[in-house]
Amino acid sequence: MRLNGVEVVDLVSARAFPRHAHDQFGLGVVISGAQRSWSGRGAVEAGAGDVITTNPGEMHDGVPASGAPRAWRMIYLNPSVAGPQLGADAEITQPVIRDHKLRHAVLNLIHTAKAATESDALAVEEALVQTFALLAARYAAAGERPAGVGGGKLSRALARLRDDPAAAVSLEDLAHLEGLSAFQLLRTFVRELGITPHAYQTQLRIRLARRLLAEGRAPADVAYAAGFSDQSHLNRVFLRQVGLTPGRYRAAVC
Repeated sequence: MRLNGVEVVDLVSARAFPRHAHDQFGLGVVISGAQRSWSGRGAVEAGAGDVITTNPGEMHDGVPASGAPRAWRMIYLNPSVAGPQLGADAEITQPVIRDHKLRHAVLNLIHTAKAATESDALAVEEALVQTFALLAARYAAAGERPAGVGGGKLSRALARLRDDPAAAVSLEDLAHLEGLSAFQLLRTFVRELGITPHAYQTQLRIRLARRLLAEGRAPADVAYAAGFSDQSHLNRVFLRQVGLTPGRYRAAVC
């Protein structure tokens, strides 16, 4: 069953994922192996049994620690679902957490959400509240703002990209919006967000593609709607960013 605002993903991969972000809160557990990550709070490493987290819009990447595959389970929750549990403007403060009780709660939440039917809404809600009560008490703070969630100096350029991710836009166009040269814009983007404007646009397009695939749209249609040149282009970028092909992702979430 697909629950509104909730997405569960199981992955086993030796891929290195480039810097990217999600619209949702992400909670997961490394099942086996280990990975190194750049996060909004610096470089971290997570191994089997560790809880891994991301805040909405927070840039991060992932590289297998030894080159061998690692396995992890993730649940992504829209801010409208998870936000009220943490409190207004709160952020999860640690990208890697070693906490047995929290690990058990996250795995229970993932299992409950994945197996849920229409009659199981109460069970999912209970698991959600229990998990985020732990996070709120131990690993969340109001007003926190990790690196890679910023961009106050680029509000117009970011709004331009977010308003229509599929649209073609030039560096000069974005620079003009901010009253900067193209080089100044590029440098500010990397300093504020940790990635280039093109990489940020790609992330927005992948997020749009994920939403459209989750609605049941065919990958070929999604490719053009999300701004990719064709389905092959979407397949390459989607696999690199998400770790699944668009077809497999659509089958997993629909």
